[in-house]
Amino acid sequence: MSIEKNTVRISNRAKEMQASPIRKLYPYAVEAQKKGITVYYLNIGQPDVPTPKQIFEGIRNFSDPVLPYGPSDGIPELREAIAHYFERFGVKVSPSEVFITTGGSEAILFAFLLVGDYGDEVLVPEPFYTNYQGFAQQVGIILRPIPTSVEDGFHLPSYEVIKKLVTDKTRAILLCSPNNPTGTIYEDEEFENVIKVVKEFGLYLLVDEVYREFAFDGRKPMTTLKFEDVHDQLIVLDSISKRFSACGARVGFIVTKNKEFLEAFLKMGQARLCPPTIEQWGAVNGFRHIDEFIGPMIAEYEKRRNAVFDELAKIPGIEARKPEGAFYTVVKLPVENAEDFALWLLKDFNVDGKTLMVAPAESFYLTPGKGVDEVRIAYVLEEDKLRDAIRILGTALEVYNLRR
Repeated sequence: MSIEKNTVRISNRAKEMQASPIRKLYPYAVEAQKKGITVYYLNIGQPDVPTPKQIFEGIRNFSDPVLPYGPSDGIPELREAIAHYFERFGVKVSPSEVFITTGGSEAILFAFLLVGDYGDEVLVPEPFYTNYQGFAQQVGIILRPIPTSVEDGFHLPSYEVIKKLVTDKTRAILLCSPNNPTGTIYEDEEFENVIKVVKEFGLYLLVDEVYREFAFDGRKPMTTLKFEDVHDQLIVLDSISKRFSACGARVGFIVTKNKEFLEAFLKMGQARLCPPTIEQWGAVNGFRHIDEFIGPMIAEYEKRRNAVFDELAKIPGIEARKPEGAFYTVVKLPVENAEDFALWLLKDFNVDGKTLMVAPAESFYLTPGKGVDEVRIAYVLEEDKLRDAIRILGTALEVYNLRR
């Protein structure tokens, strides 16, 4: 009796997981560079601001003869440094309420694993950080959109609108403020409306605060932890990547005052053993010395934002709003398909041997048809390069539309 052989196949989960719109055009940028073309990378939040020396000093001070596994919830010194850091925002956090993760990505992934089972749903304002969708697909969570619009500065809709979006499958609401990709900072009233909904329906509130310090025009950084009445349902997600310009360190963290949540996160952390050991010591020193570098860093990004919008204002047909924080903006272009345009920039266009890479925004939305003519721009390069890149964008749009 013969047994019929079946070919191996990958899972449906793997097939259905989206390619990152932030990175999927990267191979075309590599090909452009091979031709000698300079590519301005405005597609990804990779700052060119030097990592503060204090981070490297903390890493160099690690002198153990063996690089060991660390605690699954992070080294005590880092949890203590983060707890102390939150005092500047007028909230009290215990080191036991801090859980260290392998980057902010793992913080998001662990939060999704905590809040729901396969087929459960999480509400998120769109456009949103596109990798939320990738993490949700990995664990079987379904994201559902909360609509926002550029006309309203991508601010949240009313309590009544959000309430109507809740179904019997909704388990959480996920916010990001300052926002990636829009740069919007939500007002207290907006948080209060969301808190009212999560309390009314018994939902989790997940808040991505990676860009907390990136608040411009005199705005003061804040944390959702100041809303004490939602502490039992609140999970704050964070990372050192942006505020320490240390994206490759892969050190993130979760803050929650719910002990049951922390016990669950510890089990997840034990399964992956521990976050990076040496980089945590860099983070310790970063938090201890944050006042020595964070002010000038934020001022530099505000200057870059202003430079980008100076140049965008000169391009006919562009629609964009000046972000309140973070270091991104969503720009509506006078084209039918922004991904086609972004690909053309890399394959077929340059000005004096220079072009740029942007992130098509369609995958930052859940609603079909939204964002097709939009891109996200990350203003993470020095001012002169940003101005040059946006000027090239203006020329490119003119040429592109004339050819079509």
